[in-house]
Amino acid sequence: MNSLITNGSNSNFYTHLTKLLRECKSYYFSVAFINFSGLQLLLDSLEFCQKNAIKGKILTSTYLNFTQPKALKKLLEYENIDLKIYDTNHFQKGFHTKAYIFEFEDDYKILLGSSNITASAFKSNVEWNIKTVSKKDDIFTNEILSEFDTLFKQSFEVNTSFINEYENFYNKNKIEEFSYKRSFTLNSMQEEALYNLQHLRDKRQTKALVLAATGTGKTYLAAFDVKAYEPKRVLFIVHRENILIKAKNSFEKIISNKTMGLYTGNKKEIDKEYLFTTIQTMSSNYENFLKEEFDYIIIDEAHHITSPSYEKVCDYFEPKFLLGLTATPNRSDEGNIYEVFDENIACDIRLNNALEHNLISSFHYYGISDIESIDYENIDILNISQLSKALMVNKRVDYIIEKMDFYSFDGKKRKALAFCASKEHANFMAEEFSKKGIMSIALTSGDSIEKREEYIKNLEDDNNDLEVICSVDIFNEGIDIPSINSVLFLRPTNSSIVFVQQLGRGLRKHKNKEFVTILDFIGNHNRAYMVAFGLLGDKIIDKESLKIALSNDFANIAHAFISMDEISKKRVLEQIEKENFYSMRYLKQKYYEFKSLLSNKIPMLEDYIAFSDHISPLDFISESKSYIEFLQKVEDKDEFKILCQDENFLKAIRFCEFLLPIKRVYEFVILKYLLTYKSCSEKQIFDLLNKELDFVCKDTIKHSFRYLNQEFFDKLQVQRYLKLVDLKENKLFITKEFEKILEKDTAKTFMEHSLNYGIITYKQTFKEKNYGLPFLKLYEKYNMLNIALVCNLDKIHTSFRGSGFLKHKDDFFLFITLQKDKMSKSSKYKNNFLSKKLITYVSKPNMSSDKSDGLRLSQNIKYKTRLHLFVRKISHEDKKVQAFIYLGLCNSKSYEGNKPINITLELEREVRDELYEEFTKLP
Repeated sequence: MNSLITNGSNSNFYTHLTKLLRECKSYYFSVAFINFSGLQLLLDSLEFCQKNAIKGKILTSTYLNFTQPKALKKLLEYENIDLKIYDTNHFQKGFHTKAYIFEFEDDYKILLGSSNITASAFKSNVEWNIKTVSKKDDIFTNEILSEFDTLFKQSFEVNTSFINEYENFYNKNKIEEFSYKRSFTLNSMQEEALYNLQHLRDKRQTKALVLAATGTGKTYLAAFDVKAYEPKRVLFIVHRENILIKAKNSFEKIISNKTMGLYTGNKKEIDKEYLFTTIQTMSSNYENFLKEEFDYIIIDEAHHITSPSYEKVCDYFEPKFLLGLTATPNRSDEGNIYEVFDENIACDIRLNNALEHNLISSFHYYGISDIESIDYENIDILNISQLSKALMVNKRVDYIIEKMDFYSFDGKKRKALAFCASKEHANFMAEEFSKKGIMSIALTSGDSIEKREEYIKNLEDDNNDLEVICSVDIFNEGIDIPSINSVLFLRPTNSSIVFVQQLGRGLRKHKNKEFVTILDFIGNHNRAYMVAFGLLGDKIIDKESLKIALSNDFANIAHAFISMDEISKKRVLEQIEKENFYSMRYLKQKYYEFKSLLSNKIPMLEDYIAFSDHISPLDFISESKSYIEFLQKVEDKDEFKILCQDENFLKAIRFCEFLLPIKRVYEFVILKYLLTYKSCSEKQIFDLLNKELDFVCKDTIKHSFRYLNQEFFDKLQVQRYLKLVDLKENKLFITKEFEKILEKDTAKTFMEHSLNYGIITYKQTFKEKNYGLPFLKLYEKYNMLNIALVCNLDKIHTSFRGSGFLKHKDDFFLFITLQKDKMSKSSKYKNNFLSKKLITYVSKPNMSSDKSDGLRLSQNIKYKTRLHLFVRKISHEDKKVQAFIYLGLCNSKSYEGNKPINITLELEREVRDELYEEFTKLP
């Protein structure tokens, strides 16, 4: 019995290897080389083997000097492992075996193929390995064991003497990476963003915003775009002087035919073509330049652009193009960053995107249960003083150091950031670490910029003793320490957003590190599952997504290795099961956590856009009918209460937010235009949309005019929502009721935020692409009312619903719920995936395969019927209706029976790996 093991999105060589290690009686490894990156991932399993008296023999080699001395040193710590090395120089031959042999009671399970013990071979490389099960008396078993035994006897025992000699040789003869005429190549994020920037300019847009995780190359992206645009003069504005020279150096590496200079308090190289300046200097000197001085202006850390100093500078200059770069587009009190850049987002790269495209350093995350003496159930973790007191325990320091030593780190010197609960906790940890031989210091918000820079420099210096910087929250964003190889979470994590921000501090790529070690001491506090939210982000579909990810050790996250010990894993799973993620209690907690990240400013809808991986205002809207009504419940503000007493305003805002997330942008573009201009024609809207979209459908404009005119509303919808417009002679005019609402500044502001949120999130999802009619995007979520809208249905939309089947002309829409409710009438009909391309579908009970819709369904190719497939796992989760995921077009492959018809559908495109696992691994 053989099976092929590859590194896919939901399974990889590592998961097979560690499972066999923990189940076998003994094991034998023969690999060409062992790197610490791979060995670190096996440490927990090797520890398990040692505790359970599972003995192992490991054979590696000196082939090409790839085996790392650090890995050999670590293996020597295990008394149950017999470690030997095959000296290729001694035998004058290469050594390239990759075999993992596991002994069981009656047989051997053997992995043979291409994977050595390295992190990339375990998960991300293209690797082929065969898993075979062989009886103990099989010829094959005896042959492979005999060959292993022969090689093992020929090899040298690895001891301290050998390692010392090998390490000296290794360090002297380390192979440097060769590069002929070293050049810069674009990464995937930069390629996409450059295309989008040019596309926006082709649409006569003059501004754009780049949202991208730290370390993904935003400065180089700007340089490449400037090179393509060829402006005569460029101004690059930064928030802090310490990154100014780095930005200038990056541009000089890409652009060689322009002069570049600094414009700071000390140096004003005004004659240079491209100037690099700080906002502090420019805000005091901008009038020394002409308004049209710079063709192209770049704002780094662009989330500061709405502050007075930036606003003053940006209002003065008139560039042909303005580019904003940021990883954290938080709204300030003064304005809205998205509006400043005309809602033009050139790219939006989150943590998971960056990992998937290998833009940032890989990381090894270990979720470690905290010491038993700390009981978070009796601690208010938001009470910093109480929490700090509980954490400042010497026994806990010893435990943390034990784990730091066990997992170690990549590289010669530990370079760690430790996130603490308070200044007192940071000082305590720094002092205790230093007492125990790990040189550490505490940095807090009270320390000067100069002091921070000095200690960061010391941490990065291989010859300096400093190993750990303990901080509270000053490193959450905006600090660049590329060589960080360890991150320590020394306090319970209560926010997935903060968790990701802090995690990101160590993920910038650096030539001297292969990966970052993350140690997270997970306690028994009631929000421990936030870690899972932070790691998965937008990959979460429902509770089962979290459970599957945990059971698979997050195998579907690229270039990251994530492991929680059994205690932590069990605790997190129990909390996920128990928590209702749609309850008002939970939503309030999420809201207050998010608000605290915005320095306690009340979040408006656009504030959630950059953090949609972690928190969605749509859950708040779903609970309370509109965002303002949710705010009324959680904020004690008279203006919100007064606003919610205006029935017409509530009917207006509820209509806009009922459509979120929007599946076509026409209605929201129209309404945003009407906020200012009170009326519009079809041509005006066509011209407006033509700047936004690759294709504008005139029929859809007409349909959206009629939709806003409530022509497709049923009686209940007419009563529920305010009529915002009147349609007269193919033109829209705002109603008197709507105009009266807009006279109130606060009411108009909330309307603007709702419309902006809809438009921006639409652009992030659909971009400018045309998906035809019906307007459906693969893997997007839909409900039945959405389908009516994107089909331009010419009748009341709420009539467009059915039991798993809808039709519009030659388009049939098939809706499948894989796990039926017990009380559902269709619960006796089972739908299942047979493969990534095949799924069973049971028609409506009254359908026959020889007439009408049943005939066109079962023989769709013959009758030229297009079948659109929508699938969801469950109909409800915690009493909330779940959306369907669009899997694209499919065809009837075979069918049988009548009333109902049992059909096997074949998808035109096979389901993505991670979705297939979601759909097939049901509870």
